Amino acid sequence: MSTIEFRSDNSAGVAPEILASIADANHGSALAYGHDAVTERLERRVREVFEHDTARVFPVTSGTAANALALTALSPPWGSVLCHETAHILNAEGGATSMLGGGAVMTGVAGEDFRMTADSVRAALAAVGWGDPHYSQPSVLSFTQPTDRGTIYPLDEIAELSAIARGSGVKVHLDGARFANALVALDCSPADLTWRSGVDAVSLGATKNGGLSAEAIVVFDERAADELVFRTKRSGHVTSKMRFQSTQILAYLADDLWLRMARNSNERMVQLAAGLAELHVEFLNRPDVNMLFVRISDKVADQLEQAGLLFYRMGVETIRLVTSWQTTEADVAEALARFRSALT
Repeated sequence: MSTIEFRSDNSAGVAPEILASIADANHGSALAYGHDAVTERLERRVREVFEHDTARVFPVTSGTAANALALTALSPPWGSVLCHETAHILNAEGGATSMLGGGAVMTGVAGEDFRMTADSVRAALAAVGWGDPHYSQPSVLSFTQPTDRGTIYPLDEIAELSAIARGSGVKVHLDGARFANALVALDCSPADLTWRSGVDAVSLGATKNGGLSAEAIVVFDERAADELVFRTKRSGHVTSKMRFQSTQILAYLADDLWLRMARNSNERMVQLAAGLAELHVEFLNRPDVNMLFVRISDKVADQLEQAGLLFYRMGVETIRLVTSWQTTEADVAEALARFRSALT
């Protein structure tokens, strides 16, 4: 019996277009450390895509690096980063921001639907002893968009929370590991989701959506960008043959490839969620994008695993299902058949 991959979009393969771009870049020689024509083209392309004449881009090799480096460029070592209590930067990156940032801490902020709210952000800012060295000083508000539980912030909420942050002198970061999925779900432009809503820097994910080994930090704040020139080098993320990271992001952004792949993963989740709802499976989140958490008995989970479904167990009687750019309609139909068999 064939396996069906729902563990993570990280588990999917690499888009053929991106593999082809790497082969295309593998001709002749090029200057090292980002001083190459491919990386120059990438910066021009990013400025076009984000509709921002002075945006700067820093290719890195992982989402953790993108988040930690972006945040440390926006926060001093005595600062704190406010994020939702379920955020990836708080729960799943091993304190990378604190390490690279010389001590900057993560502070969880509550909010229903796995999103921070205006009230919860105001409360977090009000609870701080501003100017008191006994307290880490809030320096960055970080959104995870989409959230780690598959929900998304509407644009007006991002703009509202960004304005609250700026009122206290706090910068704004967006963790966009699944940025393309959010764009498709919101049907908006990259500019609308970032700088037009008050975002200073975004971690632009590609690996979860067909990339090989490339993420990028896109920065709209000039001071933070100037710091990243040094921070990326000091942390070992100015790769010698950077053109092979840059070409992946270029191919990713070309001809709407990133949006087409994200649209498939979102649509396959719509198909999967509709089928599971008909089977009366309990949802633990609203799947705005390509992630769904459901409650099933451990016995049913065991049967699904034996039937070849691959997924993560996230706690007692809870599993996570993630579709990807590679997930097909046939995959989902077969998965639903196996769910139906296990449930009955």
